[in-house]
Amino acid sequence: MNPLGLHSPGTSPLHRLPAGPKLLCLMVFVTVVVILGTVPWLAGACAVAAAGYVVARLPWLRVWQVLRLLLVLAVLVGGLQLWLVGPEPAAVTVLRLAAALAAANLFTFTTRVDAVVAAVERGLGPLRRVGVRPEQLGLLVGLTVQAVATLAALAGSVREAAVARGAGRSPTAFAVPFVVRTLRYADELGEALAARGVGDEPDDPRDPGARR
Repeated sequence: MNPLGLHSPGTSPLHRLPAGPKLLCLMVFVTVVVILGTVPWLAGACAVAAAGYVVARLPWLRVWQVLRLLLVLAVLVGGLQLWLVGPEPAAVTVLRLAAALAAANLFTFTTRVDAVVAAVERGLGPLRRVGVRPEQLGLLVGLTVQAVATLAALAGSVREAAVARGAGRSPTAFAVPFVVRTLRYADELGEALAARGVGDEPDDPRDPGARR
């Protein structure tokens, strides 16, 4: 797994759409999903996210990764919510998470991290005058979105492996491998960033914190 993202190259309209508008659309979509509180509207949001995968013409393996994640969510989160609060709130929670995570994964599949960094850097460029570093904020935004999709994929993979071993109901069988793989991902991410020179920028002499 590439620690700097899950981008799947392609020529679909979603792949060609600039990163800035896509990021804005993702933020609006997730905000709407959080606000919506009824099953029909959230089911419609899931349908919109599913339509995005059709437009993106992604390989079936990538689509299966998302479907596997949503199935794990339906079993774990849906089952717990069903037991605690009842069927309708459980359906709302599962559909809300499914729509948001499906959209986030679609964004990562069709957008490169460097494109997100560049888009945020252009948008926040004027703030450089007040000491803000747009390139670092852009990298933070890009890696945050990528990390959501990556950790979600890891959770689905670990859950599937636990079920295959007959330990699907054991919290330890899921938690321990997930933590180990998450730490390994974090270590690989740190090495990848270091190899690209992130964090090696010279201190700004105008920054009081840079003086010793």
